[in-house]
Amino acid sequence: MADILQRASDWLEDQRTKYATRVVVYQRGDSSVSLPATVGRTTFEVQGELGVVERTESRDFLVRAGDLVLDGAATLPQRGDRVREAAGDKVQVYEVMAPGQEPCWRYSDPYRKTLRIHTKQTDTEDA
Repeated sequence: MADILQRASDWLEDQRTKYATRVVVYQRGDSSVSLPATVGRTTFEVQGELGVVERTESRDFLVRAGDLVLDGAATLPQRGDRVREAAGDKVQVYEVMAPGQEPCWRYSDPYRKTLRIHTKQTDTEDA
């Protein structure tokens, strides 16, 4: 039986997915899946070669780990994958990436049910 914190975390994840998501398309090569995602952001601070600290912000997509299934197999995000998000009559295209040596995704909860995927917008297409 799950502990009370895990049950609470599961409940919160259900509420996030039910009330605070939009459908996006996650794509790797020719494979893709439509899944509900919550939009967020992360600010990174990376020190450059000359000691200058650079701040960058990513557009994050929070998705259930179990929903990220490509070609019938559960998978984890990879640099270079794409997320397509409808915005009116346009589709915003985001590439999975993070600055410097930062990982391009991380688990967003202690039970590894939610993925936080870091991206940058790379293109806009007509819907």
